[in-house]
Amino acid sequence: MLPVGVYIAALFVVSITLWVYRWRNPKCNGNLPPGSMGWPLLGETLQLIAPTQTFDTPSFITNRIKRYGSIYRTSLLGARVIISTDSELTNMILQQDGQSFKGWYPPSIKRLLGSVGIALVEGSLSKYLKSMMRTVVGPQSLKKAFSEIESVATRNMEKWASQESVELKTAVADMIFEYMGKKLISYDPEKSSENLRENFDSFIQGAVSLPLRIPGTAYYKCLQGKKKVMMMLKNMLEARQAKPNKVHNDFFDYVLEELKQNDTILTEEMSLELVFGLLIVNFETISQAITVAIKFLTENPQALKELTEEHRKILDNRENPKAGLTWEEYKSMTFTYQVINETLRLGGIATILFREAIKDIKYKDYTIPAGWVVAVCPPVVHLDPVNYKDPLNFNPWRWEGIELKGASKSFMAFGGGLRYCTGADFAKFQMAIFLHCLVTKYRWKLIKGGDIVRTPTVQFPNGFHVQIFEKEN
Repeated sequence: MLPVGVYIAALFVVSITLWVYRWRNPKCNGNLPPGSMGWPLLGETLQLIAPTQTFDTPSFITNRIKRYGSIYRTSLLGARVIISTDSELTNMILQQDGQSFKGWYPPSIKRLLGSVGIALVEGSLSKYLKSMMRTVVGPQSLKKAFSEIESVATRNMEKWASQESVELKTAVADMIFEYMGKKLISYDPEKSSENLRENFDSFIQGAVSLPLRIPGTAYYKCLQGKKKVMMMLKNMLEARQAKPNKVHNDFFDYVLEELKQNDTILTEEMSLELVFGLLIVNFETISQAITVAIKFLTENPQALKELTEEHRKILDNRENPKAGLTWEEYKSMTFTYQVINETLRLGGIATILFREAIKDIKYKDYTIPAGWVVAVCPPVVHLDPVNYKDPLNFNPWRWEGIELKGASKSFMAFGGGLRYCTGADFAKFQMAIFLHCLVTKYRWKLIKGGDIVRTPTVQFPNGFHVQIFEKEN
């Protein structure tokens, strides 16, 4: 008779084998798209985040399109996922958000975003928080922000021009953080005893790392960075509540008024998560987009020349050369918006968007089972030669005569559907003002760096170091 240990070992092996088999061959009330589920739990996550040194579609995506077609299954971050590079299905997923699909994030990201963060809430609560966000980054707030943004950009560029070299991504992030910190919470780094910006850096560096909650890892530092930021914001809010009659004219004042309402659904935790989200999204994504734009303009002198001429005409047509930008001047920046659209198409902010199927979804010959995650990849749409001729070429002129209003089947740099980015217009607005201030008064040359890596977000591993010179009148 065999020892008991042998039976236990055999049972363990059989159990593991069955688990792996079921993982790789999931059940479905219909036909699942083709694909591979990879290893249990880990799936094909490492292949997805493997860095690529090009703006082209990541090889993880292209290799599977060649093998399985435009719709395929896989496993990422412990979840069963169907990836769509089919434009019709992608558009359906985004447009049916709240009906057939809902938002989804990996557990590791949920921990970072907070249980009541704007990215995670649904329905009426999501609409309510977005309405609050619009007071800061919505279209109606643009006209009020001209002088502030132009002033911050001018002041920072004067400082950069006095330095031998500037790492542009960091410098622009500092500039935007300065503006948003003041606008949201009246934060002044020179007067504060806490370095709020430093803790945000820890958060950003760990947000796209492996989710290992072990001291010393990037993800652990990320969690600690957010914890410190939230404590600082909480202390600031409590200090405001202790002096209710002192007015700061910032977003925190608006939050405090909302919290005082008897019928409000806003909680202190929601308000702090909202402020955190507004700070992190603005300073990180916009600084990335601006740096990518400058990279493209550096490499495309004809585009830079036409952009400069457009803004020179704005100055020449002014009665008062020292006057600030006006709404009419901003609306006349036709080529500027072509540059911005092309920058977002090639180096877009949203690289992969996740949703979860609420019910079984039939599409063509396939079934997307309820509970499965679906992923859409805007870069695939943006680099499809069917949508854009020579898609890897930076060509702002391709947007001539095209007016974008929100997302479309071929352009989704800010997502789409109910989750279309509330601050999309504000992001483009900041980019336009930055470009105006830069090309009218300064020129620059690349010192070092400038190479990009997708992981899958666009990053500059060696920085983007430039020297900035004031133009001679």
